[in-house]
Amino acid sequence: MLGQKILVVDDEPNIVQSLAFVFNREGFDVATAGDGVQAMSMIRDSKPNPLILDIMMPNKNGYEVCQEIKSDPELKDIQVLMLSSISNENSRRHAMSQGADDYINKPFSPMQVVTRVKELLA
Repeated sequence: MLGQKILVVDDEPNIVQSLAFVFNREGFDVATAGDGVQAMSMIRDSKPNPLILDIMMPNKNGYEVCQEIKSDPELKDIQVLMLSSISNENSRRHAMSQGADDYINKPFSPMQVVTRVKELLA
């Protein structure tokens, strides 16, 4: 995983900081964004893989970002792990229908996210 580009997108600074810390420690090249519009700009510029994406964000939500990535031939292979405080099956199904590769409910352990990302990339 050394040097693997990863983008963490969430509007909650504490979540971004904790995930950035553990992924840096695991050898990832971590970038962060606080909303979907900023994320799309960064994704188009650097094509990170994987993408950790919160659902509920300002400007453009995670569902919209995921759908935009998965419908773009140049970006569709980016692995997307979605995070959400919405813990119901409809939210999970909607995320997966937009192309998400995995889904984790908040609250979560940062190491749980690292493990799931490594599984996605394996």
